[in-house]
Amino acid sequence: MAYKTVNPYTNEVVKEYPNATPTEIEEALDSAQALYKQWELEGPETRSVQLHEVAALLRENIDKLAKTITQDMGKLLRESQGEVELCAMIADYFADHSADLLQPKMIETIATGQAQIKKHPLGVLLMVEPWNFPMYQIMRVFAPNFMVGNPMILKHAAITPGSAAAFEKIIKDSSLPDASLTNLFLNYDQVSDVVADRRVQGVALTGSERGGRSVAREAGANLKKNTMELGGTDAFIVLDDTDIDTVADVAWRTRLYNAGQVCTSSKRFIVADNLYDQFLDKLRDNFAKVIPGDPLDPKTSLAPMNSKKAKDKLQQQVNDAITSGAKLFYGNEAIDLPGQFFQPTILTDIKPGNPAYSQEMFGPVAQVYKVSSDQEAIDLANDSDLGLGGIVFSGDPKRGEEVASKIETGMVFVNNFMVSLPDLPFGGVKNSGYGREMYELGLNAFVNEQLIVTANHPDLSNLAGGLVATDPE
Repeated sequence: MAYKTVNPYTNEVVKEYPNATPTEIEEALDSAQALYKQWELEGPETRSVQLHEVAALLRENIDKLAKTITQDMGKLLRESQGEVELCAMIADYFADHSADLLQPKMIETIATGQAQIKKHPLGVLLMVEPWNFPMYQIMRVFAPNFMVGNPMILKHAAITPGSAAAFEKIIKDSSLPDASLTNLFLNYDQVSDVVADRRVQGVALTGSERGGRSVAREAGANLKKNTMELGGTDAFIVLDDTDIDTVADVAWRTRLYNAGQVCTSSKRFIVADNLYDQFLDKLRDNFAKVIPGDPLDPKTSLAPMNSKKAKDKLQQQVNDAITSGAKLFYGNEAIDLPGQFFQPTILTDIKPGNPAYSQEMFGPVAQVYKVSSDQEAIDLANDSDLGLGGIVFSGDPKRGEEVASKIETGMVFVNNFMVSLPDLPFGGVKNSGYGREMYELGLNAFVNEQLIVTANHPDLSNLAGGLVATDPE
């Protein structure tokens, strides 16, 4: 696995990075384990000020960090700036709330004495993160686990090493212990070795279903706790009472943000038949307005895709869809620029059996379906092996909420954009993975929830559950 930054706009190799050596891996694991043992003796409140410091450093360096992200994977500079600000927000949130959320919890019991759950760090974690949000994905694992007291080893995507190195530098420039997060450019065999290492107690992965299966297999074989976020074919449902102008203004943005390379992008637009034609026309008109170009230029509104490999894969998916009977409503024409641009494209008439019906298209391609009832929309939305997020629009919020509750995903937003914030849990079901990040659920993902039962005056002859035998006579 070669780690290198290739600018998706210029196609130029910016920098290459060597793989980690066995010595570097061993030193990182040793340092992380030593820090874990130190943090076992400290409460989360001791780390709060340090995490706020990280947030401040991110904001101080926002332009430099954003340029690094854009250079690594191509997204618009303003989107990269937003990503860095979100990282700072996540750091501030967990710095402010973790100590309270990690307090011991008393529980009622028939056992003799008082029972409580105390929350302790679990140990060293490996995080395996993707290229599409190369700093945010790190932060949503790092911030809560730093507060818990779990040191982390980072294995980032091979095409975004600059972002990984820049994030690690922020940690090292702060007062945090260096072993809080160590970035290692690992190859596949080295990932397996790190997962198996006795010092590593958990693995958090965001990425493809294929990558998730591979890492989850290693984690399972070594009895390591893990969380998986593996993408989605998110539905955007438009009910028949929706204001078409409002929904049209949202729809194109949800599909083209980050050039459509978002796990929670709306990929399947499921539209009531009375609004279907209008929706298609408005989506086409909005797609036609975007301006491809240099992602560092504020006038650009369509960024290149992350790599030639990704662009070629998406093109093959579109070709296969059309060959299998889908209709091209708009797009699928070459853009005369050197970067990895893909014209926003709309496909219709996709039937079960068409490969596009079940595939995740990770780029600016919208699939639009016509339905005649709420139940048909629900059934179509749920006819997927993936279940990450979704959006429902309705003129009646209660009706929208009722439909949303029947969608088989981890998250659904009604009459709203899909957003990711530190106070909202993030994750999916089915082949979209398991576990949650962010909010209290993410904070507790890698915690030893230890039960302690204390009896002030023990009565060993009357233990609940019959653990001590008594004379029945």
